[in-house]
This record gives sequence, structure tokens and C-alpha cells, in this order.
Amino acid sequence: MADKSDADTGQAPQHKAADPGEETGKHQAGNGSGTGNSVRKPVWLHVFGHDITAPFLLLFLSLVLFVPGQWTVPPLDRDEPRFTQATKQMLETQDYVDIRFQEQARHKKPVGIYWLQAAAAKLSGQGADAPLWVYRLPSLVGAILSVLASFWLARAFMGPAGALVASGFVALAIIVGVEARLAKTDAVLLATIIIAQGALARIWLKNQGKRLWGLAFIFWTALAASVLIKGPVGPMVVGFTVLGLFAFTRKFAWFKAASPLVGAIWFVLLVLPWFVAIWIATDGTFFTEAIGKDLLGKVGQGQEGHGAPPLTHLGAMLGVFWPLPAFVLIAVPLVWQERKSPLVLFAASWFVPSWVVFELVATKLPHYTMPLLPALALPVAAALIEGAGSFTRPWLRWVAAVLTGLPAIGLGVAAFAGPILLGVWPSPPGAVIVGLGAVFGIAAASRLLRGPALYALPAVTMSAICITVGVWGFVGPALTPIWVSPRLVAALDTIPGCADRSVRQVVTSGFHEPSFIFLEGTDTRIVSPKAAAEFLAEPASAATGSCRIAAIESREQAAFEASAAEIGLVPEARKEVDGLNINGGDDVRIKLYQNAKSVTGSENDNAEQQ
Repeated sequence: MADKSDADTGQAPQHKAADPGEETGKHQAGNGSGTGNSVRKPVWLHVFGHDITAPFLLLFLSLVLFVPGQWTVPPLDRDEPRFTQATKQMLETQDYVDIRFQEQARHKKPVGIYWLQAAAAKLSGQGADAPLWVYRLPSLVGAILSVLASFWLARAFMGPAGALVASGFVALAIIVGVEARLAKTDAVLLATIIIAQGALARIWLKNQGKRLWGLAFIFWTALAASVLIKGPVGPMVVGFTVLGLFAFTRKFAWFKAASPLVGAIWFVLLVLPWFVAIWIATDGTFFTEAIGKDLLGKVGQGQEGHGAPPLTHLGAMLGVFWPLPAFVLIAVPLVWQERKSPLVLFAASWFVPSWVVFELVATKLPHYTMPLLPALALPVAAALIEGAGSFTRPWLRWVAAVLTGLPAIGLGVAAFAGPILLGVWPSPPGAVIVGLGAVFGIAAASRLLRGPALYALPAVTMSAICITVGVWGFVGPALTPIWVSPRLVAALDTIPGCADRSVRQVVTSGFHEPSFIFLEGTDTRIVSPKAAAEFLAEPASAATGSCRIAAIESREQAAFEASAAEIGLVPEARKEVDGLNINGGDDVRIKLYQNAKSVTGSENDNAEQQ
């Protein structure tokens, strides 16, 4: 299966396709299987389907898909600002072992992503004051590496044309684009897993008795990196792949080429130093929290309201892996026909056991299954090169067309209707560009209704590009009602005497989003309404020109006013910010209070500070 004429493996597949660069003769028409011989390569595949040109196209495609919105989309609560704030505190305290969010220990994930974000901030020259897009750089690089590593992985099984298609599906997937813009673990984790799997595939295919030191080094190093990024997820996915290959082939000797003993020692040497350091720094509580509460807690029950029944991930993949699912459906008959080929065996070993585990785990989030994306892309790409879709049953074509066109149309409608529902005007360029993406989506769906599915890829790629640029570059940043924290910080900047954030002291009650802490500063305190009133009643708050502010959400306003009256405080509301909290969908209204005594004489202080 797939174009194997120049694949860099040491083992021939059980089925060798015709050269995809040649137009074949008659297909097996009329059998309804959806299979066929290789189709003529389209022009774009002739130009870019080579080892030299394909990586450059993939790099360009990745930048177009992943860069828009990096510096215009505010921090997305809640996970992203928790990571960035913890990294900022590492830079502020110079403590690169313990992980904390303000005074609270953040013992959930290992240190790898925090180190990468801290390195990016240091290299920017701005340190802890670096803007958000700097903290996002590791995720951007991780997503790009995932795409390029997918090409390298696919080349173990197929020629450059098929590898280009497989890695292109990884780049186009909605979930990869989302994670490329979030300063957290998952994009980098995906890169480490794909690199480890690429080395593992070559070790398995070569099936040699001698040690393959170079591949073994890559395999164990990538595996160690995955542990430092997100703990056991990488070893679980890779480990299940190894066990699956053992089970399918009933052969074990091939894994000796991975130098398991030496590799395991190297793996331990890489991960052990920080684990020892964090054990000492926290007296072992990191492991109690990370394993006993975070990991096992997600297995047993849905954490933070993210519980869902089994098969939820399977349904979610139809959206988050778009546009791949439609092509999976088209490719299934040919993939099943080639189910004993090395490519399908490897992909099944990768996908099936880990997917079962993800479905059984109680906590479910859409990005959990992202490490399984390449396992689907590999056999699908090979099937497309061989002509999948040439003779597919009409009903199957229609289902695939709906899976392709409907999400694009839905996003086009949402780009226009969403802002109106939030009470703001749609972004004109954003709505137009996303609408154009919907048109391309319809064109791709139409192309799937006739002939080989390979020919639908240009249209679906243009659809993904337009939707990505429109949503992340224009529509998202223009949804001002949901960006409460940036607007709250901007309102603080306009209060007389408070333009200088280095002297501003802020407490907040009722609005506790991590994005506000990250944007306003580490010293921002989350307090009760009574403590907020006492904060403003302190003598320093009454000093003329002082900038001590309490941000009070409307649900806590009555308690705040009652506490203020008890202690004789006269608070004065200086600004008000309202909006929609995307976590829970609640409307919020936040007033910024100062001690009335501090207001006199401060009206010109902002100009002086500027």
C-alpha cells in the first residue's frame, strides 16, 4: 500500500502499488469497494511531491496556518494563562524547579514546557515582561515540528508524495492549529511522540539483529522529552504501539535494535535529575498531586466538568481532526483490503489501544486524542495515492462530502452570526475570508462526489487556510465581549494615577480568571469581598494619589458594600467592565473601586506618569 518505490525502509510491504506518477489502465470498476489503482498525480504533487520541495511547502503551509492570531488573540482561559503565569513566576523568582501559580503549588505537569517558555522569554530579551506571543513560541515551533516530523515518519512507509499528503493532513487539522496558539504542553508533546514513532517505525521495518544506535538515540531521547513535557502520555502511546506490533506480528527480536537496556538508562538519565530536584523541593508532594490527584483523578471522574461517556472522543474527532475524517471514510475500503501491510499494522498498533484508553478515561477534552492524528493520516494518505474514492459507493461519497462541507459552512455562518449574538459587529475582513473558506469547503465536498479523493485536497487546503486566517486573524480578536481580562487591565490603565503598573496594587473578588493575573501581574491578589473592603480601608489606600484598586464582580458587590459600610469605608467606583466569561458562559460585570479619599488631586497623575 502506498508509493513505496523510494521509501527509506529496509522491508518491502506486502503489497506494492503501481508508480503513482503513472496513469494506470482500467480500475476495478463496479465492485463498490472504493479501491483502485494509482491515479495520475496532479500538478501540485508533481512539483512538491519530492524530498527537497515537500518540506519547504510544509513549512510554508504551517506558517500560514499557525501564525495568524499569535499576537492578537488574548490569553485563553483557563489552562494557557496558568502555564504562562507559572513560567513568569519562574523568571521572576529564578526558581526553575518548583512550579507555582502565585502562592499555590502547581503540581500537575512536569517542567519541560515551562523551561521552553522561560527560554523563549529570556531569548526575547524581555524576561518576565515578555508579551504573550513569546510564551506561545514553543507551541508554534512544536506544531511546525509535528508537521515536518510527520513527513519524516511517513517516509518510512511511502514515497515523498504520500508523505506530503499525510503530513499535510496533520497541518490542516483544526486541533493542531488550536494547540499551536496555546502556550501549553500539547503541541510540543505531539512533536515528541511523532519523532519517537518515526524512529520506532524504522527500527521495526528494518528488522535487523544489530543495534541501530542512531535511531535508538532518537527514540529514547524523544520519549524522555515527552515525559518532561506531559508525564506518562508519550510513553503510553509509544508503549502501546510497541505492544501492538508484538501482538500483530508475534515477533519480539526486532526491538533489540532499539538498544532497550542502554536506551532505558539514557532515558532515566534525562528525566531523573528534575524529578529528584522536585522531590526534594516539595518533599514528595509533587508526585502525590500529579499522580494521585491530577492523573488518577482524571481517570476515575470527570475533572472540572469535563466528564463524558465512552465514544465521545470518536464523535469529537469528526470536528477536531477536520478535514481528515471525510478522507478516512473514503479510504476505509482500501485500508481494510491492505490490513496486513506493515503500514496498516503500525497505524493500528498506534491508534487502537490508545484510543480505547482515552475513551475509558472519565475526563475527556478534545486535545487528548491529538497524538493519534498521524496514525489516521498515514494509511489515508497511502490510500489516496492509490486512488481511493475512484469507485466509492454514492452514499459514502455523500457522507464524506457532508463531513467536509458542513464544518466549513458552519464556521462561515458562525463568523457572521457569532459577533451579532454577542452584541458587536462582525469583523468585515474576517467574515469575508471565512465565508470564502466555506466556498472552498463546498468546492472540496463537490470534488469528493466525483473521482479520486486526492483531487479534493487543493480545495480543502484553501478552505482550511481561509478559515484559519479569518477566525484567528480577524474574527476572534474582534469578539471584544469575551476578552474581559484585557479590557479590565486597559480600564485600570485609564484610572488617574494608575497608568504605571509597577506602583499599582490590585485585588479582585468574584473574577478569578488566570488571564487577569497574568496580564495584571503576579502581585494581583484574589480575595473575599470583606478582604477587598479592608484593603481599601488601609491608610495607604486613603493617601492622595494612591493607586490601590479593588475589582469587584457584580455577584460579590452586595457583600463588598456591606463590609465597607461596617468599617466606615466610602468606596468610589472608577470604571466598569462587562462581558461574557467563556468559562461557563456567564455574563460578568466588574466595577473598579478606590477609596474615595484617594481620588482627590489624582486626576492629572496619569499624564505625569506617562
